[in-house]
Amino acid sequence: MTIPNLITILRLVLVPAVVLAMLQARWDWAFAGFVIAGVSDGIDGFIARRFDQQSTLGAYLDPMADKLLLVSVFVVMGFIGQLPLWLVVTMVSRDALIVCAVLLSTVMAHPVEIKPFLVSKANTAIQIVLAAVVLGELAFAVHLDPLRPALILLSGVLTVASAAAYLVAWLRHMNGYGEGGKSG
Repeated sequence: MTIPNLITILRLVLVPAVVLAMLQARWDWAFAGFVIAGVSDGIDGFIARRFDQQSTLGAYLDPMADKLLLVSVFVVMGFIGQLPLWLVVTMVSRDALIVCAVLLSTVMAHPVEIKPFLVSKANTAIQIVLAAVVLGELAFAVHLDPLRPALILLSGVLTVASAAAYLVAWLRHMNGYGEGGKSG
């Protein structure tokens, strides 16, 4: 077990703590946990690259930890009314679409390699900033009014664009595969 993988596992363990802090309106703790998770993500990536500790397990665990944190934070924020439900549903649907496409491709013995697109990386970055802004607003009782609505809109647009990019790539990958066979 590499040090970066241990840090990533600790980040996975941190997710329920952040969610619990949010549900208990302990915004200071939620914000701190979110920041610690973000910093630890950078640290584990640096250690993995710098000290040649990259691993197949880490390649799967790291994005899984990131996505679990973001989805959990967004769902709770939608549940408590801090983010619009349309944004939460769009985000979760995009992620479900990607997971289903990967699973279907694998089941059909035509696995697809997931490579993040630039729009997807921008989407994740905006989602992280949006989550940090909302948690920061709640933790420090400040209102960054033109910022939050702009980030919400940008996040929505990028989420839809990212979903479309993955769908098009997946359809190209699967084009013609299984044609002529039994269909359901």
